[in-house]
Amino acid sequence: MIKNNLSPTDLKKSDFFYDLPTELIAQTPAEPRDSSRLLVLHKESGEREHKVFSDIIDYLNEGDVLVINDSKVIPARLYGIKEDSGIEIEVVLLRSRGLDTWETLVRPGRRCKPGTKIIFGNGLLRAEVLETVEGGNRLIKFEYEGDNIFSVLDKVGNMPLPPYITEKLKDKSRYQTVYAKDEGSAAAPTAGLHFTSELLERIKAKGVQIAPVMLHVGLGTFRPVKEDNITDHEMHSEFISVSKESADIINNRRGRLFAVGTTSCRVLESASDDNGVVHPITDDTGIFIYPGYRFKVTDALITNFHLPESTLLMLVSALTSREMMLETYNEAIKKGYRFFSFGDAMLIE
Repeated sequence: MIKNNLSPTDLKKSDFFYDLPTELIAQTPAEPRDSSRLLVLHKESGEREHKVFSDIIDYLNEGDVLVINDSKVIPARLYGIKEDSGIEIEVVLLRSRGLDTWETLVRPGRRCKPGTKIIFGNGLLRAEVLETVEGGNRLIKFEYEGDNIFSVLDKVGNMPLPPYITEKLKDKSRYQTVYAKDEGSAAAPTAGLHFTSELLERIKAKGVQIAPVMLHVGLGTFRPVKEDNITDHEMHSEFISVSKESADIINNRRGRLFAVGTTSCRVLESASDDNGVVHPITDDTGIFIYPGYRFKVTDALITNFHLPESTLLMLVSALTSREMMLETYNEAIKKGYRFFSFGDAMLIE
């Protein structure tokens, strides 16, 4: 598994706190997708511009490469009952362990000891708890009729929206990028939600190549930092993949490398060597990027606005500085930008 080896710093979790009014937490996605706002931060000068997301094309030039995470969100939240007692159980699928066995988050966990059997969708999906693993998660084996579990999940599962989104999502596809392909994420790589198929075609017509990579989003991306010293935080591993074709597109580029989202950035930095060469890879990554990290290959990042004290805010701060990023966030708050998964976007270039 890939990790970074940064030397310790004096940065504390509280150094990444900011105060966000709850009314700025986006509850619904922008319509159309590319009509969301775009804050452009020039990382060398600190200059900021305020645009609309469709203007992103103006910052991309012929020879640039846009790296997207084509992982697809699965309806990973399941509501079932214990077979022996009828007690309601919530299960969130985090990552596949193969052979229809998944690492999961279970509530209430105390009711789900090894051997517990759970029924979902009136028996369309059945499960047995095998063991308790890291962080109190449960390893669960599923049984169903059909070719694969994903077709069953489409019938009995729910999209795993973050807890800060309280409105019901009317259209499941709006928590999915238009280029989502490889099923396995427990949450959306949300920076990609702003792209429409038409905008991507216009970007390609400008001479920008698009290189898909994959990171199945799980707990590693969203797990809260509990330790005061951020270097004591342990990232939960996530599965990544880079094809030879995408690695070749990236390595042969004539312009800059734009990562769409922190997940794409983490894949790039995990797959690249110290010379900035990206290699084909299929592996787990536990890379944790925070100020002090030296980026090996990422030139620019398209991202959303992230939660206070989160590893994602620490990552974007590493591209600039903690001070510049918090100043930018405070300006976004003053100007009424929408935050988090369904919120507005930022380009750091």
